[in-house]
Amino acid sequence: MKHSFLTKGKILLFLTLIFITGCDANATQQSSATSSSKKKEQIKQIEQIERKERKESLLAKAKVSAQQYDYQKAITLLKKSSILKDEDIQNAIGTYEKQKKNLVTWTDKSKIPHLFFHSLIVDPSKAFDGDDMTQGYQDYMVTINEFKNILNQLYEKGYVLVSIQDIAKLNKNGEMVYQTIKLPSNKKPLVLSQDDVSYYEYMKNDGFAKNLTLDTNGNVTNTYINRKGEVVQGAYDLVPIVDHFVDKHPDFSYKGAKGIIALTGYNGVLGYRTSESDYGPNSNKPNLNIKKDRLQAKKVADAMKQEGWKFASHTWGHLNAEKVSLNLFKEDTSKWKQEVEPIVGRTDIIIFAFGSDIGDWRQYSNNKYHYLKSQGFDYYANVDASKITWSQLGTHYFRQARINVDGLRMREALVGENEVLKHFFDVKLVFDSSRPKAKTLIH
Repeated sequence: MKHSFLTKGKILLFLTLIFITGCDANATQQSSATSSSKKKEQIKQIEQIERKERKESLLAKAKVSAQQYDYQKAITLLKKSSILKDEDIQNAIGTYEKQKKNLVTWTDKSKIPHLFFHSLIVDPSKAFDGDDMTQGYQDYMVTINEFKNILNQLYEKGYVLVSIQDIAKLNKNGEMVYQTIKLPSNKKPLVLSQDDVSYYEYMKNDGFAKNLTLDTNGNVTNTYINRKGEVVQGAYDLVPIVDHFVDKHPDFSYKGAKGIIALTGYNGVLGYRTSESDYGPNSNKPNLNIKKDRLQAKKVADAMKQEGWKFASHTWGHLNAEKVSLNLFKEDTSKWKQEVEPIVGRTDIIIFAFGSDIGDWRQYSNNKYHYLKSQGFDYYANVDASKITWSQLGTHYFRQARINVDGLRMREALVGENEVLKHFFDVKLVFDSSRPKAKTLIH
C-alpha cells in the first residue's frame, strides 16, 4: 500500500524559518550575525528531523522485508545506508543476521499446496436469489465472509504465501530446477490463485464487484454498486482483501508474494471491456471507451504487480485445453497475446480452464506443450482435489495441481465425501449461514 506524509515538526520548522527570514528583511535593527545564527540553527534542526525520518523510513522498510523472511534484503538495505554507523541501524542488522540463521529450508518442494478461488460474492441475497445463475454461484464461488474466515485460519495454521516461481525456476541452461525456500520451522508455503478476474457481464446486478480500480492514493481497490445503487470503492474481492491482510500480517507473505490472477480475454480483463474482438469498433457491441478502458486496466495491472501479484493466461476464450484442436488452441493463444498481454505484461504461467490439462500424469511431450513452451509458458496448472498436493518438475517446465475452494468442495467436506480442505481450514466454521440449506449442512 502506498502512503505519504509530512511530519508536523518539519512543517512547523519550515514555517518558522520562513517567518524568521521575513522578519529579518524588515527588522533593520537586528544584527545580521544574530539572524544568520538563528537560520543556521533552524536549518540544523530541519536536517536532524529529515535524518531521523530517513532512518525511520529505512528501518520500517527493512522490518517489512525481515517479517517476510527476506532477511538478506533487509540487511543489504541497511548496510547501503549513508547512516550505517547509527546505533539503531547496527542493532537491526545484528538482529536480522541472527534471525536469518533460524530459518529452515523447506525440503520437499513437490509438496506445496495450491488453493484457488473465483470472484467473491459480496451480497449473497443477490447471488442466491433463485434465478438461473444461483446454482452456479453456489457451486463455484465463496462469499467475502467465507474468504476472510479462510484467510484467518490459513494464517493461524502457519501457511505463508509463496509464488510459483519461488518453487522452481529455469537455470541458465533452460532447465527447470527447484529453488530454496527458507521459513521458520512453524511455517509452511502455499500458492494462491484466482480465476476469471474479468467481472463478466453475466455477473452484473448479482452481488459482485464491478471491477478492480485504483483509489486516490493509487492503491488497488474495487468498485461496487450497493443496494441503494451507490457506486462505492472498497475491498470487495480477493485482491484488495489479501493486500489488506498482508499489510496487517506481513509474515503471511514470503518475500512479498501474493497470488496469481488467471485471466481470459473475451469479455475483457479486470472489469474493463478491453477485447478488440468483442468490443472493438467493428464488433456487434462496440465499447466507445475501449482505449480509455485499456489504459485504466493497464494502470491497475501495473499497480497489482508492484504489490506482488502475478498474472497468468486462462486462455482467451476459457477453452478446454484437453479437448480443443491444436489449431484452435493456437488461434486462442494468439488472441490472448494480442489483447491481454499488452495490459498485464508477458507471463510464463498458464492456468487451464475447466481444470483441464494438455496431458496425463506423465511428462509433457505432445504438440500442445511444445507450442505453449515456444510461446514462453514455463508453468502449468490444472485442478486435482483428490490430494493435498501434486506437482511435477519437468525438464523444462513446472506443473502444479490446484485445489478448488468453492461451494462444491465445501459441501463435499461437510457430508464427508472429500476432506482435503480440512488440512487448511474448518469448513463448519467457514460455511456462510446465508447459503441455501446452510443450517442443514452444518448440523
